[in-house]
Amino acid sequence: MSRIAAIAPLGQQIWLDNLTRHLLDSGELARWIADDAIAGVTSNPAIFFNAIKNDAAYQAGVAALKDSPLDAERRFEKLVLPDIQKACDLFAPLYAARDGQAGFVSFEVSPDLAHDAAGTLAAARRLWAEIDRPNAMIKIPATVAGLTAIADAIADGINVNVTLIFSPQQLAGVHAAYRRGIERRFAAGLPVDRIASVASVFISRLDSLLDPQLPATLQGKTAIALAAQAYAEWQQQPALPGNARAQTLLWASTSTKNPAYRDVIYVEQLIGAGTVNTVPDATLAAFRDHGEADLTLPAQAAQAGIQLAALQEIGIDLNAVGAELQTAGLKQFEEAFAKLLDLVR
Repeated sequence: MSRIAAIAPLGQQIWLDNLTRHLLDSGELARWIADDAIAGVTSNPAIFFNAIKNDAAYQAGVAALKDSPLDAERRFEKLVLPDIQKACDLFAPLYAARDGQAGFVSFEVSPDLAHDAAGTLAAARRLWAEIDRPNAMIKIPATVAGLTAIADAIADGINVNVTLIFSPQQLAGVHAAYRRGIERRFAAGLPVDRIASVASVFISRLDSLLDPQLPATLQGKTAIALAAQAYAEWQQQPALPGNARAQTLLWASTSTKNPAYRDVIYVEQLIGAGTVNTVPDATLAAFRDHGEADLTLPAQAAQAGIQLAALQEIGIDLNAVGAELQTAGLKQFEEAFAKLLDLVR
C-alpha cells in the first residue's frame, strides 16, 4: 500500500488539488486513483490558467475558439467543462461504490460574482446543468453573498464546495447556510439524501500571515489548532432533517509555504475520520515519499484551545484575520481568472 493510500483506512479522503487534460488523457489520474486511493479532484481559476498555458493538449482547442462568437468566459467553459465531465466519469465507479460520499469533482463559479448572490446562483444552476454529473460540485466562496447563494443552491439540490473559509465565524456561517438549504428542501418534500457539500477551510495561508506577528513558541500552530477546533465542533453538530448528510470539512491550501516546516505537516497533522484533504501534486509526491499516516486530528483538540487562547491574549482576532485573508484570496482568484480569460480571447 502506498503511503497516501494508507490514509483512506483512517477515514479521510485525499483529493487532488489539480486538473489538466494531460492528467486525464495520460492515465496518470487513473493510476493515482488506483494506487493512492485519490478520491476526488478540485479546480480553481489559478489551476486552469496554469493548465491551459502549459498543457499542450489545450492549444488546439484554444486555437479553434479564436473565431468563436462566444465571450471569453463561455470559451473557457467550452474548453474545460469536457475535462470536468471526463473526470466525473473517471470517479463515477468510486461515487457509486461509496454511495455518493466520495468521487467528487469541483468547478468554480466566476470569482467576479463573489458579491452577487443572484448571479452566483444563476451561474451555479447553469454549470450544474451543463456538467450534468451527480458527482460534480460547484464551488462558491464563503462571502456574505455567497452564503445566500449556497443555501439556495443546496435547496435546489446542487452539490456545493464552499471555498475561501479562513475563520471560525466564516465556517459557522457556511454550516448555517448549508442547514438552511437542507431544511428548505426537506420542507418542500424534496429528497435530501444525495446532496453533498464540503466546507473548504484554508490552512497554510493562516500561518503564513500570522507567524511573523507571533513569538516562536506559537508559530506554525494556529492553522492546525483552528482545524482541530472546527473538527471537534463539527462532531457535535445537531442532526439534519430527514436522512440528509452532514456537510464535510475539507482542508484546503495544505502545501507548506514555510521551508522551515516539514513539507507534509498540513497533511500529517490533519488526518481525521470523515474529513477531506485536498492536496497539490508536489505535496502528494512528498507524502508518497516520506509521509506518515496516523489518526492525528483528534489528539490536536486539547492543544488547540491552548493555542487559540494564547492568540487571544496577545490581541489576535482570528475573525478579523479571516476577513483579511478572504479578501486577499478573492483578489488572487479574480486576477487568475482575468489572466485565464485573456488566454482564450
